[in-house]
Amino acid sequence: MVEIRPFRAVRYTEKAGSYENLIAQPYDKIDSDMQRKYYEKSVYNYCRLTLPMEENRYEIAKQRIRQWMNEGILKKDKEPAIFVYRQEFELLGKTYTRTGFVAALRLHPYVENKVLPHEVTHKGPKIDRLNMLRATQKNLETGFLLYPDSEKITINLFARITKTDPLIDVKDSLDVRNLIWKLADPDEIKLVQEAVMDKQFVIADGHHRYETAIAYRDERRRREGWTEDSAFNFRMSYMVPIQDEGLIVLPTHRLLRKIELTDDTLQRFKEFFTVSKIDSDAEALRSFLERHKAKHAFCVYDGKGSYGLLLKNEKSVSQFMDAAWSDEYRSLDVTILREVIFRVIMKTGELKIDEEILYVRWIKDIVEKVHKREAKLAFLVNPTTPEMVLKIAQNHERMPEKSTDFYPKMVSGFTMMDLSPGEKL
Repeated sequence: MVEIRPFRAVRYTEKAGSYENLIAQPYDKIDSDMQRKYYEKSVYNYCRLTLPMEENRYEIAKQRIRQWMNEGILKKDKEPAIFVYRQEFELLGKTYTRTGFVAALRLHPYVENKVLPHEVTHKGPKIDRLNMLRATQKNLETGFLLYPDSEKITINLFARITKTDPLIDVKDSLDVRNLIWKLADPDEIKLVQEAVMDKQFVIADGHHRYETAIAYRDERRRREGWTEDSAFNFRMSYMVPIQDEGLIVLPTHRLLRKIELTDDTLQRFKEFFTVSKIDSDAEALRSFLERHKAKHAFCVYDGKGSYGLLLKNEKSVSQFMDAAWSDEYRSLDVTILREVIFRVIMKTGELKIDEEILYVRWIKDIVEKVHKREAKLAFLVNPTTPEMVLKIAQNHERMPEKSTDFYPKMVSGFTMMDLSPGEKL
């Protein structure tokens, strides 16, 4: 059984100033330029907690939280609640709305088959966030998980709640409108709890933070007295129904930095793909992928010209796939790109991130980087659907690196969860 609980959120008070100057993108999406701009916005900007500029950032974050609590900049709510979180955004000329909720989710190792991963994680980011957890004893940011709601129980509840005035309504630095409603009614909370209790959850974003939270929980259990109600047994999480109409997954395109497109490579593509010459502007590349999203379609661009690739026959490439993989995993475009195009046709071997391969979200940025010769060759793909992410996770498989990009990211700074000794949920 999956268990979610309300929590007494630590939140900014009016004394902190406007939310526009306080909120920040997730710590792992903040580059040095963004970090500087956030610091300039406010002495209380949330980036100063999640990603301090100062050298001893873990201790600095701990001290700032204590100081801001003492000054009344941050304050813990008196009553436990969950929070309905809606984001309104534009993408390629269309407007979308994604709605989910923030609550405390009981932590479950993957082997318990209640919360499932869909991608591989790496050691470095987990060490960093574990150090931050140890120092602050707070969940500073949410994870992002998906759950099925085919009965639309939570979807209908959120639709009703979001017709009322929000607690917070602010646009972030990426022009996404963020709206928050506080839900403290016990009956409505119970409705959400019962709607999700028998569901499997899949991590959409924040695998490192989830795994870090389990490691931290186990550390705390070993060294102090605890009960099942201890707050560190839970993780502040943002959860979205997989049926939500605004649940958008963007593709992550690949740039090869050292490998050029040759006539010989083009001829080898034709063994497995129908190859056609297409225009090289960003809109033409996007249009080709959009028109063929029901097929296995790819675009290749090298600064001189562009080609569209359409897989002729899925069975023709099955010989290059691991027999242990599920049909769903074999049929992923990113799997075909890695196993067939890169490893078989182009014989790239393992590609080192940053040194040999780059991952880029927007097509216009792909075109620009090739023009600037930051890379020699680009491969563009269609996005993976949320439903496919769920299926892969339920098969207990991990998707190839950078297979999904759930957009937009959850903004940090609206809620914080206290994990201090003695804190109960």
